[in-house]
Amino acid sequence: MNAEFQLKLQAHFDGELSGPEAQEVEAALASDVEARALLAELRNTCGALAGFESEIKLPEAREFYWSKIQREIQRQEQGQPVRPTPLPWWRRFLLPSGAFAAVAIAGLLAAHQMGWLSGGDRAPQVEIFLADSGAMTYRDELERTTVVWFSYPGENEFADATADDTIQ
Repeated sequence: MNAEFQLKLQAHFDGELSGPEAQEVEAALASDVEARALLAELRNTCGALAGFESEIKLPEAREFYWSKIQREIQRQEQGQPVRPTPLPWWRRFLLPSGAFAAVAIAGLLAAHQMGWLSGGDRAPQVEIFLADSGAMTYRDELERTTVVWFSYPGENEFADATADDTIQ
């Protein structure tokens, strides 16, 4: 069974064939088992889908609705560009100015973090870590140096104990 006959069979099932074509399909159905099986499948499928079809209510007349679709298809086939709706004046102003403000704020924050806003003369920082009170860190951003001081352990209880590996 070819695709053309399958389409004719479906058209016959839908009642779309004229008299001579319908008789031709009826004759083929009488002799072809595969055609009868396809017709039975079409009936089963139509019966299964019948309960799920709901009537769609259109907001306007059916002819007007389909004419709008037809006009849109014709417009697209002709290649007419779609004209975007113009933005209101306040959005045309706020979009670029908002983007500019966001970039400016990001730039100011970056400049502040890099030390450019204070002229580049950031004061040296001294940090003391209380967890290890024997060490102190000095950091100078201008000179790009970091120095760490460790206190001399000779003045604590561990240094007073004599050990075998200590030179006297």
